[in-house]
Amino acid sequence: MQYSIEGGSLPVVILTLEPGEKIVSEVGGRTWAKGDITTETSSNGGAGKALGRMLTGESLFMSNYTANTHAEIAFTSSFPGRIVAWQLAPGQSIIAQKSAFLCATAGVELSVQVNKKLRAGAAGGEGFLMQRITGPGMVFLEIDGYCKEYDLQPGETIVCDTGVLAVMEETVTMDVQMVKGLKNKLLGGEGLFDTTLTGPGKVYLQTMSATGLAALLRPFIVTKK
Repeated sequence: MQYSIEGGSLPVVILTLEPGEKIVSEVGGRTWAKGDITTETSSNGGAGKALGRMLTGESLFMSNYTANTHAEIAFTSSFPGRIVAWQLAPGQSIIAQKSAFLCATAGVELSVQVNKKLRAGAAGGEGFLMQRITGPGMVFLEIDGYCKEYDLQPGETIVCDTGVLAVMEETVTMDVQMVKGLKNKLLGGEGLFDTTLTGPGKVYLQTMSATGLAALLRPFIVTKK
């Protein structure tokens, strides 16, 4: 399989498949295709995994695309930002925000990642439930806005606004801490909580999210009473 990511801030990943190669996405994920490709819809792992995907914002069923000849298939991001390709070794996992999964090669598994610390899930914009994506295979992820990558060393920490974390390696520890100081809480304008990420491992941060954009636009939306 070969691929190219095009389109700037409105990206698309275009995959070139050889006969027999398979790609998996959420139902209806494909944007266009060229060549002879068979599409099958299934739960990909049974009812338990299907329910877990639904809880993290993905569809209950998955679409499986198999190339019967030399073919091309494309998947586009649902929000302006960046598409990231991540090659996963057998058994290697990454943790991603809800709805980050775009598509992957056959063999990649999606499951629910439950944040161990309740306060991290209850207060953090990343949520109590996230996605665990496990190899082997190539996975393509959509990240909202501009994407910044950091490779944290053991014990190295980065503090960010809640909702900024997009993807991290499973070796990274995430926690949510309340902002210190009464004045900072009431007047700081940064919110009541910060997300703390501690290495080792890679993290991908995003500058905007769909929920963040919705919050900015909400005061300007007129609704009829």
